[in-house]
Order: sequence, then C-alpha cells, then structure tokens
Amino acid sequence: MSTSCFDREDGVFKVLVNHEEQYSLWPEWKAIPGGWSETGVQGDKKTCLEYVEKTWTDMRPLSLRKWMAEQDAKKREQQQSPNGAQNTAVAG
Repeated sequence: MSTSCFDREDGVFKVLVNHEEQYSLWPEWKAIPGGWSETGVQGDKKTCLEYVEKTWTDMRPLSLRKWMAEQDAKKREQQQSPNGAQNTAVAG
C-alpha cells in the first residue's frame, strides 16, 4: 500500500491560498491548481501546518465574511436612522 504524496511526513510542501482566503498544503513538486497561489511559505509538513494554524484563524470563506460585514453595516445604519430607530424607552 503506497502513501499519498499529501500524507507523507517527510515531503516538502508549499502553503497555498485561494481567492476565498482558504489555505492548503501542496507538495512542492506538483503543479499548482487553478484558483490557488503560493503564499511564499515552503518547508516540511510541520512548518507549513504551523503557519496555516497561525494564519487561518477564521474558517469562514472571504465572501461570507464580507457578506456578514455588509449585513452588520446595514443593520447599524437602520438603527441609526430616524425611521429605523428602535424605541429604547423603558416603561415605568
């Protein structure tokens, strides 16, 4: 039974990133797939994994993070506008 080049502990890897800011380890000798680019980090598997763990702290894709930020901004706008202001008076 052979070990996949991705599972080898003794290989040299590159850290790749895609347009959604998702990271992947890639064997240094394999062609980089479309949609991915090099981060400039290369080394043994442990070194690459440490970089990814330190760098990729939010697993949400970039498009989702942007959408959520837009929703938050819209919500804040609505709360600040006179027509969207919520009644904060306390009944007593």
